[in-house]
Amino acid sequence: MVLRQGDDVLARLEALMLEKDIPSASIQGMGFAGLVRFGFFDFERSDFQPRDFADMEITGLVGTLAWKKGKPAIHAHATASGRDFQAFGGHLLALTVGRGSFEVTITVHDRRLQRQHDESIGANILLLPDMD
Repeated sequence: MVLRQGDDVLARLEALMLEKDIPSASIQGMGFAGLVRFGFFDFERSDFQPRDFADMEITGLVGTLAWKKGKPAIHAHATASGRDFQAFGGHLLALTVGRGSFEVTITVHDRRLQRQHDESIGANILLLPDMD
C-alpha cells in the first residue's frame, strides 16, 4: 500500500481490513509523517500517555492487524526521527502522511485473529488460535 500526503494511515488500514475482509496480517512500513502520535502505556491508569511529533520520518513501523468485537484492531509500534536525527518511538496512536509518501507492506495470514481485554494486566492482548 502506498499512501500520500494527508492520508490517515490507521484509518486506511482499517478500511482495507473491512473492504478485503482480511482475517489477520503483519504490517511493516516507512515514510514521511506530517503528524505522528506515540503513546506509552500507563498500567496504573490503563491508558496511554500520548505525545505528538510533526514533520518526521518513520524509520520503521511494525504491527499486527486483528479484530476485536467485530471491528478492526490495529496494534502497531514505530520509530520516527526528525531533521536533527533524534529518534522517538512507541505505540502508534495516530499517523498522518506528510509531504511525500508512506509505504506499508501487508502480509495477510489465513487465520482470523482476535484481541481481547485482559483484566489481569489491564490491556488488550492478541489471542492465538489452537494450532491442533
